[in-house]
Amino acid sequence: MTRIKKRRIGKETYFYLEHSYREKGRVEKKERYLGKRLPGDLERVKKDFLYGINKERFFREFDSIKEEYIKQEKKMPDVISEKQKEIFMIRFTYDTNRIEGSRLTLRETSDLLEKGITPREKSISDTREAEAHLKVFHLMCEYEKDLSLQVILYWHKMLFKDTKPESAGRIRDYQVGISGSRFMPPSPPEVIPLLQEFFRWYQKSKKTLHPVEFAALAHLRFVTIHSFGDGNGRMSRLIMNFILNKYGFPMLNIPYEKRKGYYNALERAQTIQKESIFVQWFFRRFLKECGRLIEGR
Repeated sequence: MTRIKKRRIGKETYFYLEHSYREKGRVEKKERYLGKRLPGDLERVKKDFLYGINKERFFREFDSIKEEYIKQEKKMPDVISEKQKEIFMIRFTYDTNRIEGSRLTLRETSDLLEKGITPREKSISDTREAEAHLKVFHLMCEYEKDLSLQVILYWHKMLFKDTKPESAGRIRDYQVGISGSRFMPPSPPEVIPLLQEFFRWYQKSKKTLHPVEFAALAHLRFVTIHSFGDGNGRMSRLIMNFILNKYGFPMLNIPYEKRKGYYNALERAQTIQKESIFVQWFFRRFLKECGRLIEGR
């Protein structure tokens, strides 16, 4: 519950925002000083205040998830751990490609990547991109250095060299649009400067942001630049999981069935330039997908 409180000190009146919530059986309170007058954009201030409080609460849960994830990984025999990772890779490959238009089913993706069985009457392009994605995912998991433009270009090239060789690993120099979206990606001359800015932000933010927030913002910022003619969504989701994996958190899959909420959060964040919209969606998705690790503790 959020309310406005007034305090009189002498002849002056001061305004505060107060939010109370229950956590672990106790009522907690947070305050923010507003000044001697209520701000004209009070609703925005309230939303930002709540966002900050929710971030703190989310971060505590995320850290608990990481702690439990590491604990379970240590208990698990290596062969079981590898099997679980392979299951995630296949599911992630299916969903990330399906979001971008692949017609392979989950069963076909699994048979292809586990048993080498090529699906009948399905696009050769979809088949090759599924195989390439699994290879790049392995590369991403094994990569121990930090992210760079050269690495991203290499991953993109490996993803599309057999299906889109003319654009694989190449920054676009032409305008693109996004089907069904009101957001217009940056113009060609803006792309390189925005990528340079992205990596400056990346180097600074890896030292200051919580890793889950860092992964969410890296995903949003990279896909918003739309560096390539195709594959921007897949690359941004790989970057997202590179960060989560690097900092010891479980990786995140965005199911194809949840794509509508995912698209809406991205588009709203991009069109009104308010990153918190996507970040809050991402936090809830991460907690839903990975929170089972701490359920019942």
